Amino acid sequence: MRLHQILRNAANFRTVFDFGDREVAHWFPRHMAKGLKQMKASVKNVDCILEIHDNIPFSGRNPLFQDSLDVRPHLLVLNKMDLADLSAKHMILKQLERHGVKKVLFTDCLRQRDDNVKKLVPMVTELIESQPRFHREENTNFCLMVIGVPNVGKSSLINALRRTNLKKGRGSKVGGEPGITKAVLTRIQVCERPIIHLLDTPGVLPPKIQSLETGMKLALCGTILDHLVGEDIMADYLLFSLNRLEKYSYVERYDLSEPSDDIQQVLKRIAVKLGKTQRVKAITGVGNITLTVPNYTAAAYDFIRAFRKGELGRVMLD
Repeated sequence: MRLHQILRNAANFRTVFDFGDREVAHWFPRHMAKGLKQMKASVKNVDCILEIHDNIPFSGRNPLFQDSLDVRPHLLVLNKMDLADLSAKHMILKQLERHGVKKVLFTDCLRQRDDNVKKLVPMVTELIESQPRFHREENTNFCLMVIGVPNVGKSSLINALRRTNLKKGRGSKVGGEPGITKAVLTRIQVCERPIIHLLDTPGVLPPKIQSLETGMKLALCGTILDHLVGEDIMADYLLFSLNRLEKYSYVERYDLSEPSDDIQQVLKRIAVKLGKTQRVKAITGVGNITLTVPNYTAAAYDFIRAFRKGELGRVMLD
């Protein structure tokens, strides 16, 4: 099929996603509530706030942080930039500036050597020394608090800073799903000159997520547990988003003939290609028979996992 025909077909794809009668998924377990309370109580002992986020820099930020913790110098670190489309980097910075965020650093903390991680200590030092420290004026050590929603790479940033500045290994446990860090305000040294300690905190979501679309973006980035939202609708929203952004790398990955707006067709193709099938019993007029059918749930999981690993190309969902 010629390119112009493919693009003509894509022009008929959905422009609005239908969430039906679904409700926003909420996930605010006890350790998040405890963490937020202790973070607020400890902010007086902190020189600077490091807010970590990933490839949804606008819709996914927790407004509770901005309301209660933004009383100290603030640096927004946009992590996992190896997965993001940075062609609109200038626009992102401009929009963040309109929301009052002027200091932004883009990082990829899983890389063994990330030049932008090296910039963090000088940026933080300049931020702290340019403003009054009040009762911490005589203390030559700096204390930073790391905040963010779950699974955006807070622990990976801490480990990258230790690796870069102290030549040491992990100081914080990392994982591919939300809720790995549950301990509150663990103090970890990340630099010797100047002496800098970070307070690691659990990822905290707002008790009430603003909209279904924000919740879906958070879920696709692994911030909300998949089963709370449903892999089926997550996969459908992912397909909708990729088509809207004209990111069609899924076509080649799964051997489709052309881009598709039909999630069932896409998942069936994924299941067939990857051999993800399941056996089900069917009742017929002559007795029960066993059929082998595509496993749509397993296919949806693979589709979502490929997106999270950057195997569907660089994508910025916001």
